[in-house]
Amino acid sequence: MTPHLTPARVILLTGPSGSGKSSLAARTGLPVLNLDDFYKEGDDPTLPLLGDGSGADWDSPLSWNADAAVAAIDALCRTARTPVPLYDIATSSRTGQSTLDIGRTSLFIAEGVFAADIIERCRELGVLADALCLRGRPSTTFRRRLVRDLREARKPIPYLLRRGLRLMRAERGIVARQTALGAHACDKDAAMGRIAAAAAGRRETCAPDPDPVRVA
Repeated sequence: MTPHLTPARVILLTGPSGSGKSSLAARTGLPVLNLDDFYKEGDDPTLPLLGDGSGADWDSPLSWNADAAVAAIDALCRTARTPVPLYDIATSSRTGQSTLDIGRTSLFIAEGVFAADIIERCRELGVLADALCLRGRPSTTFRRRLVRDLREARKPIPYLLRRGLRLMRAERGIVARQTALGAHACDKDAAMGRIAAAAAGRRETCAPDPDPVRVA
C-alpha cells in the first residue's frame, strides 16, 4: 500500500450500547470504521464468560480484538485503505470481509462500545484527533438499545431484556470507566461541536482532559 498523502487522524467515539454512536457518526458525513465488527467469534476459546456461566460476556472488552482494531486504524491513517471484517451479531460470527477506503480525507471516525480501550494506543501512534463518550439517561439508552436489538433480531428476546436491564444498571459505571480511559463525556450536540472543531483543524493534538467528567 502507498502512504496516505496527508496522514489521517481518527476520532474515537464510544459510549454505552444504545447511546447513539452509529447515528451520530453517520450524521457527521465523515468516513466511519465500525469497531464492533472486530468482536471475536462465538467459538473463540478466549471469550470471557458471564459470572453465572450462562454464556459469553459480550460486554467485556476481552470479547473484542483490540489489536486488529488498532491495526485497521493505523492502516487507514497511513494508507487510507484497510480490510475490515463483516460481523453478524445474531450468530456471533464473521460472514466475510470488505475494504474501507477513506479517500483523501484527513479525518475519520472509529465508533464502538470498546473504543475507549484503545485511546492510549492511538495516542502513542500519533493518530488520535479526539476521543468522545456519548452519555444520556440510562432509561433512554435502554429503550433505544432494545428497539434496535429487536429490530435487528440480534439475540433472543429474553436475553435482550436481561442484558438490557443489566446494562441500564451499569451505565453510569460504564461511562465513568470510559472517561477514566481518556474519553470526553458529552451529549450529542457537544460531540458534534468537537467533531466539527477537529475537522476544521482547531484541535491539533488530543491530550487527556485536564478535568475529565466523572459520573457517580
